[in-house]
Amino acid sequence: MNLPDIREFMTWPWEKIAPHYDELRKANLTADSVKDWLADWSRLGEYLYETYARLHVATTVDTTDRQAQQRFETFLETIVPEAQKADHDLKRKLVASGLQPPGFQIPLRNMRAQIDLFREENLPLLTQERKLANEYARIVGAQTVEWQYKEYTVSQMRPFLQSPDRALREEVWRLTAERQLKDRGPLSALWEQLLTLRQRIAANAGKPDYRAFRWQQLGRFDYTPADCRAFHKAIEEVVVPAAAAVLEKRRQRLGVDRLRPWDLDVDPLARTPLRPFRDVEELKAKSEAIFQHVDPQLGAYYHTMREENLLDLENRKGKAPGGYCTAFPVSRRPFIFMNAVGVHDDVQTMLHESGHAFHVFESQALPYIHQRDVPMEFAEVASMSMELLASPYLARDFGGFYTPQEAGRARIEHLERSLLFWPYMAVVDAFQHWVYEHPEEAADPAACDRIWGGLWDRFMPVTDWRGLEDVKVSGWMRKLHIFELPFYYVEYGLAQLGAVQVWANALEDQAAAVAAYRKALALGGTVTLPELYAAAGAKFAMDAATLRQAVDLMMQVIEKLEAEG
Repeated sequence: MNLPDIREFMTWPWEKIAPHYDELRKANLTADSVKDWLADWSRLGEYLYETYARLHVATTVDTTDRQAQQRFETFLETIVPEAQKADHDLKRKLVASGLQPPGFQIPLRNMRAQIDLFREENLPLLTQERKLANEYARIVGAQTVEWQYKEYTVSQMRPFLQSPDRALREEVWRLTAERQLKDRGPLSALWEQLLTLRQRIAANAGKPDYRAFRWQQLGRFDYTPADCRAFHKAIEEVVVPAAAAVLEKRRQRLGVDRLRPWDLDVDPLARTPLRPFRDVEELKAKSEAIFQHVDPQLGAYYHTMREENLLDLENRKGKAPGGYCTAFPVSRRPFIFMNAVGVHDDVQTMLHESGHAFHVFESQALPYIHQRDVPMEFAEVASMSMELLASPYLARDFGGFYTPQEAGRARIEHLERSLLFWPYMAVVDAFQHWVYEHPEEAADPAACDRIWGGLWDRFMPVTDWRGLEDVKVSGWMRKLHIFELPFYYVEYGLAQLGAVQVWANALEDQAAAVAAYRKALALGGTVTLPELYAAAGAKFAMDAATLRQAVDLMMQVIEKLEAEG
């Protein structure tokens, strides 16, 4: 298939793309021709994927760029629906042929599920859903506060929450929270639109509810909503007591009678906040040194990203919130986006998103884009494992960010936050199950507030929110996944459990654990989810026993690091 440079392709209207799909539709598909046919289809898919990714990136690096927004929306409206219809035809053609190309068992399984789900009338609705998700990013990305005669983004206020001055922390926290609460009106209106739209999409696809639609859309073949509830219960049984112990220790060390929300980021021993880097160039250089120690090839991958300007790291006004890694499959490269402000969380985000980037690099040898469609439950193992695999090399002795004492402190902080994350994940996931089990009730933001508040009290102990109930119960509005990526959150909890198992192996033999990790990443999406975990040296699990092993190890290492000072 003869396609131009990606930059030229990005300007093509559908009329120039369509003939390439027509060729594939008309082709005679046989055992002899299927390999070349798949290669051509894959190449076309790579061009469309990279176009989408690059146009989306442009809207996130500057949410005020109306031209970028318009280009992205035009692509969503005029290209994506047509490409989805054409891809649907090709999936049906391949499945109907009965051919089973090598390494294509899982992609074929996914295609059958996608064929079952496809409805042409949903294409404009799915486009509208993406546009509404972009509107959420625009609203949140525009949130700024005036403090001490200077304008800050909400993200830029985070370092002040590490101040040892408790009154200052409270002032900063309240100012930020008040600004976020001002958007409850527009976010409520946006939420009602999204909920209505998602119900229509599910009904059009013949599904009993949106959760059933989304489960199939996400390709969740290896676990059920009931398994998620069991996971929540296991977290409540195993992790919540450990998290409560971590927070109670923090309260005692701070010497306060009640732990308040503005007490969660400050160092409990009144040490100077960790300031790992002065600018993003230092963040890049030290991250690369760490990856070289984890594995020289991973370090080389990261060096390529630095050299080719595939990192947009610093926070600035008008930039979308959060962090992500996307792929440019024509260029065979990943791209990392984040909002660094000079705190240790930025280091963790860098390690995390780099794990995703390494996944892109490692899986590029697979010949077809369909084989590189990795289930998110394992994609997050790639990222979360990297946070842990890199943790022994945070000190300056390895070219990293910290003194040995600071590195130990950073590792403790990471492990404690990981423990605290599981209960928060359970809140987010359980909330979304409730929403789509009770969509009519959930259309009322006040009902959402009530359910979120109840789940928060169930899973998030110790911290005192008295007098701050409005901020607590509206927390669902500040979780972008709920608006932009429904049901995409339990993956993090599952992957963290897998990542701790990979790390446990690394504590015994780092080189062997990293080799298994890279081998699993190279498999892309060619085997089942349990098989991917097994290749990485882990077990795909949601039970209390596996969770308890992970929590016990994390608590033991925290105690060991604290003893070492």
